[in-house]
Amino acid sequence: MTTTATGAALPPIEVYSTLSRAKRPLVTVRPGHVGMYLCGPTVYKPSHIGHMVGPVIFDTVKRHLVYSGWQVTWVVNVTDVDDKIIAESGARGTTMAKLAEEMTADYLANLAALGVTGIDVMPKATEHIGTIIAFIEGLIAKGCAYAADGDVYFDVTKDADYGKLTNRSVEQMQGEGGSTAERKRSAADFALWKKAKPGEPSWDSPWGPGRPGWHIECSAMSKAILGEQFDIHGGGLDLVFPHHENEIAQSESLHDRPMATYWMHNGLMQASGAAGKVGGRPRGEPGSADDAAAQAATKISKSTGAEPFKNLLARHRPEAIRFLLLSTHYRSPIAFGEEALGESARALEAFERLFQRFERLTGRKFWALAARDRRAGDAAVAGAEATALRRKFLEAMDDDFNTAGAMATLFDFVRVVNKFIDQQGMEKQATPADGATLVSLMETLRELTAVLGLFLVEPKAKAAGGDEDLVGKLMELVLEIRANARKAKDFATADLVRNKLTAAGIVLEDRADGTGWSRKP
Repeated sequence: MTTTATGAALPPIEVYSTLSRAKRPLVTVRPGHVGMYLCGPTVYKPSHIGHMVGPVIFDTVKRHLVYSGWQVTWVVNVTDVDDKIIAESGARGTTMAKLAEEMTADYLANLAALGVTGIDVMPKATEHIGTIIAFIEGLIAKGCAYAADGDVYFDVTKDADYGKLTNRSVEQMQGEGGSTAERKRSAADFALWKKAKPGEPSWDSPWGPGRPGWHIECSAMSKAILGEQFDIHGGGLDLVFPHHENEIAQSESLHDRPMATYWMHNGLMQASGAAGKVGGRPRGEPGSADDAAAQAATKISKSTGAEPFKNLLARHRPEAIRFLLLSTHYRSPIAFGEEALGESARALEAFERLFQRFERLTGRKFWALAARDRRAGDAAVAGAEATALRRKFLEAMDDDFNTAGAMATLFDFVRVVNKFIDQQGMEKQATPADGATLVSLMETLRELTAVLGLFLVEPKAKAAGGDEDLVGKLMELVLEIRANARKAKDFATADLVRNKLTAAGIVLEDRADGTGWSRKP
């Protein structure tokens, strides 16, 4: 049994690790506490949809862990010194620092729009130069790294199990080429410190002016914040090699212990129709090196024309985007496109119609209900069906954070609540007992949707395009005309009215007490 530091029991959760290629019970370095690190962005251009996948997934992982009783420290780094940033700042005629600051602000604004609120620490590489230098010095002292004309490289031949994450030998690895090749002992050796070129930003070091390599940044910052060994290291499948393979080599060579207990890799965002094939070859086993290469080859990125995420937000509700990102298991690729986003928006409507129905029957808003934590248990749930669905939801989330299975359960839950309202005839007359049961059901729904970070706040009403009072009176007239047509069995006219209103963005709901209307969200 897993327990907290105070001895309280925690529910068993299974986590798949790319390193072991198996699911194992979550057992943490510190009882009851999860240290989690996610590789963040290199901030040289506005973030796009691909940058949002990992943060939404791991925000949901943290939500479920906290809901289940764990304490969680979640770290997401920002790479604010890199060749790409230097090149882009030069092209824009600005400094690397100013460009990085601007792009970091863009990234944070997009995360906030998607409800990613659980990040505890967001270190920047430029804030940890001293930590990085000390880390490199430690590797040199242990004979695992060497200096060469102002550069410092990691010697992969000194790491006996280098390649264990991707299951590749050193001979199969590709190192950095170009002008650095003659300074390396092996083609697979990788840079820890890069000698500064004229005019580039640089920091003083024992090896001369320069800047850190990409891989060493994460090893140094994760160690500084979470310790030599922590629990979960996350990132996209495209980071398995070389980034995460090299992180493992650096950290474990220095500390002589595992860097992270679980390596969680999320599938990549694919343009609709692109997932599953690369050059005509099928993907390999989920999480394998072949699968990572296949998904990376077709992933949505800036180089393949992904638009700035803020442009996407101008066309689609953030909730619909988050809904789409969680609609598949996190290790699977996500098919992305306008059609998929439209389907997500339509799926949200089933929930929001229930929220409106609940408010109409009880006078209470769904968003104002308290989100219970897991310790409330089944005792707070009304009815056998709702209890069974809550358990099914938790089983899905406990099984390697299966958000797809959990979301399917939520649709079943909506049907159960609507069925209860209909069977009790609550649209005509609601008893206090029925009202209390309905509130209990909706509190359970609120509990479960909060785990996924959905429906946390009431959506803002669309700006009115005219006199709202006049619109309301006109709708009353239209609905009266349609009701009269139905009574006269003139269904062609009734259907015409509904279809025209639907095309205009008005949704009708026929109920026992009449017909309600609302604008499409």
